[in-house]
Amino acid sequence: MKILSPRVLRTLERFNAAYPWDHNAHYHPWILRQLPRRFGSALDAGAGSGDLARHLAGRGTAVTAIDSDPVITVRARELTPATLPVTFTVAELPNGFPAGSYDVITCVATIHHLPFTAALTAFRRGLAPGGTLVVLGLYRARTPVDHLLGAVAVPANAATGWLKNRGRPSARPVSMTARTRTEEMTFDEIVRAAGDVLPGARLRRRLFWRYSLVWRSPAGR
Repeated sequence: MKILSPRVLRTLERFNAAYPWDHNAHYHPWILRQLPRRFGSALDAGAGSGDLARHLAGRGTAVTAIDSDPVITVRARELTPATLPVTFTVAELPNGFPAGSYDVITCVATIHHLPFTAALTAFRRGLAPGGTLVVLGLYRARTPVDHLLGAVAVPANAATGWLKNRGRPSARPVSMTARTRTEEMTFDEIVRAAGDVLPGARLRRRLFWRYSLVWRSPAGR
């Protein structure tokens, strides 16, 4: 289902390339609002250049940030002040899940690179009782609602890029240079699979081709 013509889409793609902005970082404030004001240990899975990990370090006592890309991990270390309690590690998920129990686990635009159920299972096992998991992911549009939300996002994306770049063309942000992969699961498939692993998880479609998942581990488990 296509709402916009190929010609319009090509024009918008050229505009967006000239005025890039980080869709994932756009949701960092929202992610932080889902978390306690203070917490102990945190894990950021798929940390990229470390923007979210540095935010988490402002609230947590220790942050473990992992990514499968050694180049972006080196860059993340370079961008992070030594005074922040963040440890950057190269690791593949879910098999390379770091040992420990975490009060907070975040995963932004990474889970579609992974076996979905296995990744959620690893997050569930690594989350401390009463801890919070927040996932921001991508999904494959299929339903009329998906396509309508995508159509709304197209002009909003261009407007946001213009505003964030203050009307001046700019280079692609460092945090957007990691490799990408096309999303395969629809939102409905994600909801069903997540419900099997994380009963009670809250999922919602978001603007800019994302969805959110929030799950809190039972305090008494």
